[in-house]
Amino acid sequence: MAGDEKAKGKTEQAKGKLKEAAGRAVGNERLTAEGRAEQGKGDLRQAKEKAKDAFRH
Repeated sequence: MAGDEKAKGKTEQAKGKLKEAAGRAVGNERLTAEGRAEQGKGDLRQAKEKAKDAFRH
């Protein structure tokens, strides 16, 4: 359902931000990159759901 996908997007964004911050704090480039990638996935999922909503209305 659309609400579930939106929630997954928000969760991915939040987890990504945490990973990125943790990676920066400990100087781990890989963790920082993983965080950015996860945020990107969340952003794409959010954009996809917004586009679906726009076509439904």
